[in-house]
Amino acid sequence: MSEATLSPPEVGAGDGLVALRERLREAAEAFAGPGDALPGILAGMVEDVDRALAERLEIFPVCHHSPASALAMARRLKEKRPRVVYLELCEDLRPLLDELRNCQLPVALQAFATELDGFPAADAPLNVVAPITEASAEYQAIAYALDTPDVELVLVDRSADHVFQWRDREDGPEQRPAAEAGETEGGSGTAEDAEESALHGDALGVGIGELRPRFAELEAHFLHHGKVRHWSEWWDQYVEQPLAGADYQTYRQVMVMIGSLFRRLRPERPGRLAVDEDRERYMWTRMREHLAASGTDPDDCLYVCGAAHAASRVEQFGLAAEAEPYAVPPRTATRWRYGLIPSSHSAIEAQFGLAPGAVSVAAATWARTLTRERLTPFRLAGQRGGKKSGAKRAVRRTVGEAGAAAATDDDRLTGFLARPPVPHALDEAELRGWCVDIVRLARRNGYLASTADAIAVFETSVLLAGLRGRARPTPYDFEDAAVTCIEKDSVPGRRDVRRLCAILLGGDRIGTVGYDALPPLARDVLDRLAPLGFDLTARTQRRALLDLANQPQLRPCSDVLWMLRHLLGDVVRPVMGSRALGEVGIQESWDVALGRHQQALVQLGYEGVTIEQVLEQRLRRAVRGPDATAATALKAVEEAIRYLGGGRLVDDLGARAVELLAAERTVDDAPLVLRRIRRLLAYYRTTEAGPPRWAQTFVVAGYAQYCTLLPIAFTDEAAGGRQLGAMLGFLFGLEGFALSLGCDRAQLELAVRQSHPTEPDKKALLWAAEHRLGLLPMAELRDRCAALLDNPLVVPAFPRYVSGFVQALDPVPTLTPFVVEQLSGAFARLPDAVLLPWLPRLIMTLRKEAAELLPVLVREAGRTFPAALGAVDGFVPPWSLAAAPAVAPVPPAAGAAGALLAAHPAGCDAVAALLGLVGEWGHVAPTAAGAGPAGSLLAEHPAAAAALAGLLAPAG
Repeated sequence: MSEATLSPPEVGAGDGLVALRERLREAAEAFAGPGDALPGILAGMVEDVDRALAERLEIFPVCHHSPASALAMARRLKEKRPRVVYLELCEDLRPLLDELRNCQLPVALQAFATELDGFPAADAPLNVVAPITEASAEYQAIAYALDTPDVELVLVDRSADHVFQWRDREDGPEQRPAAEAGETEGGSGTAEDAEESALHGDALGVGIGELRPRFAELEAHFLHHGKVRHWSEWWDQYVEQPLAGADYQTYRQVMVMIGSLFRRLRPERPGRLAVDEDRERYMWTRMREHLAASGTDPDDCLYVCGAAHAASRVEQFGLAAEAEPYAVPPRTATRWRYGLIPSSHSAIEAQFGLAPGAVSVAAATWARTLTRERLTPFRLAGQRGGKKSGAKRAVRRTVGEAGAAAATDDDRLTGFLARPPVPHALDEAELRGWCVDIVRLARRNGYLASTADAIAVFETSVLLAGLRGRARPTPYDFEDAAVTCIEKDSVPGRRDVRRLCAILLGGDRIGTVGYDALPPLARDVLDRLAPLGFDLTARTQRRALLDLANQPQLRPCSDVLWMLRHLLGDVVRPVMGSRALGEVGIQESWDVALGRHQQALVQLGYEGVTIEQVLEQRLRRAVRGPDATAATALKAVEEAIRYLGGGRLVDDLGARAVELLAAERTVDDAPLVLRRIRRLLAYYRTTEAGPPRWAQTFVVAGYAQYCTLLPIAFTDEAAGGRQLGAMLGFLFGLEGFALSLGCDRAQLELAVRQSHPTEPDKKALLWAAEHRLGLLPMAELRDRCAALLDNPLVVPAFPRYVSGFVQALDPVPTLTPFVVEQLSGAFARLPDAVLLPWLPRLIMTLRKEAAELLPVLVREAGRTFPAALGAVDGFVPPWSLAAAPAVAPVPPAAGAAGALLAAHPAGCDAVAALLGLVGEWGHVAPTAAGAGPAGSLLAEHPAAAAALAGLLAPAG
């Protein structure tokens, strides 16, 4: 449209916007044709503006975190002095607003729920945040209402419960979680920004007045023709700057027009439209109810809402509407908790999809405009980080004057649209200061910047502003120029030039919640950690040194820090010291960052009054959950002993562990169960009372349970060697304790005899169990392994057998020399053609399935093989002594017969077996008394042996 088309008409005071509507219709028909939808859209926009401004209850349209809206709000509040302020914000957040004076902005109002009733349990926890910054219209309204006598602040938007009830019907950026909104318009930011950007966690963000095109084509059109990179820059240039100095009527008309434009040009999403309209019905219903109940004159009220809601077309719009009030749906039975959490500019940008630095630029614009116009904004009295409020110094105007100011209907929109905004002149001093400061900051961060770069940034900023049709470079032009002239193609440090520009132009301001605004748990934690002697609310990480031996008064601080470590993770991190079962610390060192992670501490306060209560609740919840196992319950028992000192809670958790173990039908958690029950029993053996009753019952139940499941696990494909080894470790390792409590060993023998595995590693485990029970002698076990190596078809699977034997080292540790023997024999017997392809598989199998038991094997090999290289050539393996007849010790009394029998031990063993003396051939002691049963037989009857030798070998 040309300027001639929209030249200001001659409009009288009573004509309103009729003339503008007709001229827009004529221009649209001339531009698009009579059958196009554009004339109706433009005419409808003007009708929306006319309708909103004609409403008796004054509507103040805003855009969230907009300095222009904040400036207009501050001016209007000083003029009108309303007695009631209706604010578009979740109505159940109202009690939190009084605590803002104890905080340093920006902060966020939060509603949090962990115990759900009416929502799917998988959605827990539910989290809603509403960020508040000083350069926002909502804060100006809040500060005015709370610090001005006889002024009431009423929140009229849906509750946090309704936000999640209606969530499935909407998908706008105002309602997306911060974790999903992480990538902003200008990029994802640097790694240094990630922590500040995640201050809101996975909460849904709600704000006042989200104004943005809701489909990509329209936004791309604006960005292309506006010659800007992202929406935040377009909004700053074409809305914020022109409206910063506009009068109130112009501001209202323009904002309603923009809200109407985006409302009419949105894609067809019936669900989102229905939610927006239901919110508007909700708000108008709440305002009517309050007016009826309080009897307040609507002329003394101000309704602050988003510009899109000001252009609403719902039937309940306006006090004169005759439609039935909206039936507010009931809330669910979910219990909501409320509090304040720290926020930051980058967190707000990530939450609402704004460009990095957009909120910082808005804050700088707000401060600069206040200085230029000498305007005193509203601030809460005693607000941390702010000056004393000037609200009480203003004088209330009469109702008639306020009504006259609001009732004017002059056409300011035509003049605003017909004339381009008057740009501010180039402030060379300000731009020169930016250029010098960015070069200085860049040099501190490792860039090779100089005065020449400062001059280049200055000239490039002016050039970019000219190319983009601007008379004055904006912070965005300066940022692009600095990146072009300084950063070039490399970043020498952690911070790139764009991040340095954000720091220079105001930085990422981070708010804090004051002590008085914290929940009771957070205050209790700060009080109990006060003996550490430093500011726990500071955002810097501090090192705490605890000399517990010489300063026993610090032991309660240690207890609190360990519980916080368990509940909050890296918020507090131990550098030195540990908290194990039965361990008493002497010295500890901690990195404490409670001020930096204040949000986590606040949300922890929603779960209880003290951290001990929260920890107990979490432990009880963990063992009662649908996914709870015996291993989970044993872990909870261990944590209860370490952090809470035991007592009745440990007995309850232990009893639950017994129930869970008896109900399990798989052995997936057997390794965890074995490791944790061993640790607990070792701890209890150091106490005077010994293992409690629940631990005894657990061992008895586990012995019976694993005996029952053992035959099934040996044939179950889902049960691996690690699980079977853990089961056998439980049965053999705790066998003595279990038998003393009344268990029957026959049950275990029967379970082993009933096991018939087919997998190689499981076979090895079964052989180890049979040997442990005395059902498989060592000689037969050696013969079976020798047969495996002699069979070329089985040799490729031998690593699986070795893996099974290594897994058996836990339940049968006496097999360690045997496993070393088998590995050595395999390396000695297998040819290179077989060994070289076989060796990598062996290593990978052992590493995957028995990594934690390999050190035991390595230590045994170290004891077996010589430590010096020179002794290797003469080394004789101990297991070869039994296989070599020449080195077998012979009783001196046997003579030549003894030598013959030593050369043929099988015959001697056969004769000994016929006589009922079953045993192995002695090969260790060199005397007859220590030669085993066969040697003893020869020593007692040498004549018979000599006669037999003479028959077999007369010459000997």
